[in-house]
Amino acid sequence: MAEQPSKNKYEHGLGKNSANFTPLTPLSFIERTARVFPDRTAVIHGETQRTWADTYQRCIKLAAALNNRGIRKGDTVAMMLPNVPAALEAHFGVPMCGAVLNALNIRLDAKTIAFILDHGEAEILLTDKEFSDTIKKALSLCKSKPLVIDVEDALFPDGELLGEIEYEAFLAEGNANYEWQYPENEWDAISLNYTSGTTGNPKGVVFHHRGAALNSLGNIMAWTMPQLPTYLWTLPMFHCNGWCFPWTVTALAGIHVCLRKTEPGPIYDAIINHEVTHMCGAPIVMGMLVNASSQEKRILPHLVKMLTAGAAPPAAILEQIERLNFDVTHAYGLTECYGPGVVCEWHPEWDELPATEKFAKKARQGVPYLVMQDLAVMDPETMQKTPADSETMGEVFMRGNNVMKGYLKNEKATVEAFLGGWFHTGDLGVMHPDGYIELKDRSKDIIISGGENISTIEIESVLYQHPAVAEAAIVAKPDKKWGETPCAFVSLKEEAEATEEELIQFCRDNLAHFKCPKKVVFTELPKTSTGKIQKFILREQAKTL
Repeated sequence: MAEQPSKNKYEHGLGKNSANFTPLTPLSFIERTARVFPDRTAVIHGETQRTWADTYQRCIKLAAALNNRGIRKGDTVAMMLPNVPAALEAHFGVPMCGAVLNALNIRLDAKTIAFILDHGEAEILLTDKEFSDTIKKALSLCKSKPLVIDVEDALFPDGELLGEIEYEAFLAEGNANYEWQYPENEWDAISLNYTSGTTGNPKGVVFHHRGAALNSLGNIMAWTMPQLPTYLWTLPMFHCNGWCFPWTVTALAGIHVCLRKTEPGPIYDAIINHEVTHMCGAPIVMGMLVNASSQEKRILPHLVKMLTAGAAPPAAILEQIERLNFDVTHAYGLTECYGPGVVCEWHPEWDELPATEKFAKKARQGVPYLVMQDLAVMDPETMQKTPADSETMGEVFMRGNNVMKGYLKNEKATVEAFLGGWFHTGDLGVMHPDGYIELKDRSKDIIISGGENISTIEIESVLYQHPAVAEAAIVAKPDKKWGETPCAFVSLKEEAEATEEELIQFCRDNLAHFKCPKKVVFTELPKTSTGKIQKFILREQAKTL
């Protein structure tokens, strides 16, 4: 029997074709920007400045050179690079030849790097000489060694050359007239990012072109970014592909100001020297700027927009950094959702609130990006939404186009992450009556004392209000009577002093007494390679106290 034509008049004879449908991809951004703003500065790195026309040509040549070396669709190209121009170029040049970019965390150890290179099946590795010791050891541990290309940077002349060819010579192998292709399918992988788990091997999070394009545009809308920003790279480009900002800033024909090291002095200098308008950073970067030495810290001559995400920023830190002329927007996300996907969208009337209320609102995680379909707080067992009462805790769930394809070669973890048709974040939070979420803890970090759930974030926020406290972390300490009680690990500001008794009393003055730490330990806090405090180490220490 012949197939019957569709009864839907909006479908019959109206199919997709190359004129009315192209796959979504952030690769289109650089093509447009280079055409519209060819002579505008694209990249600043030390004495190096390049235009958008130059940068686009370099990305094409990188794609062509990779193609000449046999790199095809689905192959992996890894990079071990700080925030240098080659890292930006890799975000376009690698997917331009159909390959997948694996941006390695530059702070990882050799054994973990070797695991990632093998697991992701990297064919080529772009590496900076600063990491030659780690990479040399990692390559000796690899089961299958990639072709190594050295990136030499004038700002780091030391280090050993490990590769077959240097990056500039490799680019010279490429043809600037290479006809790069859009992805055949917007669901095709564009990048591979590994999560840093506290136990076991890291998981490979796979991004697709559609999600990368949409979340890049989502950044623009969530942050109300204007055309032609000047963006300072303090956030590592290896971290969730720089939260998609290599693509976002390019879409706006902005200037990428590269910074090899995230340190207070160079950050303040770069902001002033290049008239930086935007930057991103985890709360640890805000703390670094607030607690910088008197020789480094400045009150900026112009307003700088800062997007922060990661661990929940204490309201006290938000208040202090805004006094330095930073305008902070708070976002939230995970590697699995391309970086930030939730934003504390600001209401103008909140500017009139007393400081305490204003920064308490700003410390909330907020509402979904326009490109995320839905965000909810639910009971993970029943998958029923919790009341929007600011108190009932549940797990935070997401769904939408800016959620990963899944975990590479890990079907079990992928299925578990997407149970019930939602992405399970593992973060615990509450829903406020106005529809804004607020994180209260990671599910593994919540303290249950005498049957009461205690949010470690709530206690940490109070400790950050103490004038002597630079950093604070709360973990559970085993207790015979209560099961477990809060234990505080604190580092103090330079030349500041405080006693255990003083900090406990400060908490008692600002919290219900059952929530207050029973023990305070003064120490330098252990951190992950992305600056997050390693609470699993502190939990082990607390068991011995």
